[in-house]
Amino acid sequence: MSTTITPDAVRQLREETGVGIMDCKRALEKSGGDIEKAKKILREEGKAALAELSSRAATEGRVDAYIHHNGKIGVLVEVDCNTDFTANSQAFREFVQGLAKHIAAASPPPRYISPEDVPEEILENEREIYRKQAEKEGKPPEIAEKIVEGRLKKFYEEVCLLKQPYVMDPEGKMTVEDALGELVSKVGENVVIRRFARFEVGRDG
Repeated sequence: MSTTITPDAVRQLREETGVGIMDCKRALEKSGGDIEKAKKILREEGKAALAELSSRAATEGRVDAYIHHNGKIGVLVEVDCNTDFTANSQAFREFVQGLAKHIAAASPPPRYISPEDVPEEILENEREIYRKQAEKEGKPPEIAEKIVEGRLKKFYEEVCLLKQPYVMDPEGKMTVEDALGELVSKVGENVVIRRFARFEVGRDG
């Protein structure tokens, strides 16, 4: 039995995500009319779009800055896209500014953009620490390796920008990667977080 998708539901999903009407209707049909599930579907499709578009050169974009009100934390961030039109759009500008605020507020602060950016020697050091912890806990080797991978995932969530819970999400359900996926779904272009720098008074790095 098919679910009837009401115009009000489509309108609500569109207002909350900024995604086109037809995409909202299709996501609601897939989710059986559940708006939260439909949002997840749209986020996942945004990630798929990101992968599909990643081969296109992102040569336009924006550099933005955020200085915390106490003057003790400042952030510079560059986010790139395919066209100047997108770089100047409200959705793109809001994302870049929100990202700068996230980097300022995140605890712990991000050190890398993605897991692929973490140097191998640092990963191996983390793995060795987790292995020794598992051994001290008396875990058998096959269980120890699963524990290592689980703790490594947690490590990524702490130090990699894309994997961090997005502080600008009022519901606390999205990661930065989810927010990036939503933006890609809205603008239909490759969007790349190129680099960032975070400055904090009295703190190196």
